[in-house]
Amino acid sequence: MTRMQQHYATVVRLAMQERFGYDNPMRIPGLEKIVLNMGMGEGARDSNVVQSAFADLTAIAGQQPVITKARKSISNFKLREGMEIGVKVTLRRRRMFEFLDRLITIALPRVRDFRGVSPKSFDGRGNFSLGLREQIVFPEIDYDKVDTIRGLDIAIVTTAATDDEARELLARFGMPFMN
Repeated sequence: MTRMQQHYATVVRLAMQERFGYDNPMRIPGLEKIVLNMGMGEGARDSNVVQSAFADLTAIAGQQPVITKARKSISNFKLREGMEIGVKVTLRRRRMFEFLDRLITIALPRVRDFRGVSPKSFDGRGNFSLGLREQIVFPEIDYDKVDTIRGLDIAIVTTAATDDEARELLARFGMPFMN
């Protein structure tokens, strides 16, 4: 059991039950999955870009990502159906908690001029999204081997019914929200 899983089971669940008054312990919100996505437009022209992003995301996530392909052709972007345009990975259970721990304790504090994540980045159904401008904030990435600095989209999917419940859940995990 990871440190975050232990924290969720012993501290977060009890605090959430006390705060929102859940009568059924199964109604207490939890994390369902975390999806990491690196989309790149230049990947359509150069396959080495996609392979480099694939290697970076593999190091960050600890599991092999999936290469995403264009669903339809768009001539203005010089994009044809089936071209490789990004990589994504879905983390669940143990790897999800390990990644959340590394994100909150290591990666976010390493972001330049970091003042906290926006508390408005919820989708209305209890899911939270944030974007990082650089993948080099993760210690798994060797700065000397990076050819290009790329962004990374992170979607945290919870079982919370409302944004307030999800915000409280992530705050209990230690997510540094702006005031």
